[in-house]
Amino acid sequence: MSGLRERKKARTKALIQKEALRLFREQGYAATTIEQVAEAAEVAPSTVFRYFATKEDLVLLDQFPPFVQALDALSGDLHPVEAMRQAMRAIFAAQSEEEVAEGLEREKLMLTVPELWTASLENVSGAIRTIQEMLAERSGRPAGDPEMRNITGAIVGVVVSVWFDWAKDPDMDGPAEIDRALAHLAAGLPLDYTPG
Repeated sequence: MSGLRERKKARTKALIQKEALRLFREQGYAATTIEQVAEAAEVAPSTVFRYFATKEDLVLLDQFPPFVQALDALSGDLHPVEAMRQAMRAIFAAQSEEEVAEGLEREKLMLTVPELWTASLENVSGAIRTIQEMLAERSGRPAGDPEMRNITGAIVGVVVSVWFDWAKDPDMDGPAEIDRALAHLAAGLPLDYTPG
């Protein structure tokens, strides 16, 4: 019974977020109210707040736990860049086209709405810290190792840079370009790299 209840909660949460993203796209983030989101999702405003403490949380989605699981599942002998590349591949492969499109929609909102950009910075800094710790542990090094900091910074920089380009050009094959960019990083950043 508890499994059924959890699935129902997950569906309700996903529906609320989907309707919120649709309204943000159609009316703009600032013009959309929690009451409108609740009405579109056919729930009470208190239900929206039960799943999302703030309006910003309707856009911010913690995709990090599946990523952590994907990274943990990989062989420990992979170079950190290759491990990240394979984990990213696994995450995108597990998503439907609709989920990838919704993720891009959220990224666009976070890049263009100041309140969301500010709210996302805490998530991003926490994710970077966790990635560095995980990569260090996989490599048998301390989390504060400067080389692990550098590798993590390079990986995050490459992925975020592609994400910015993808948000500006939704026709780009973002997952494929992230994969190519990480392959380029793994190869030592040769200057003959040609993006897709």
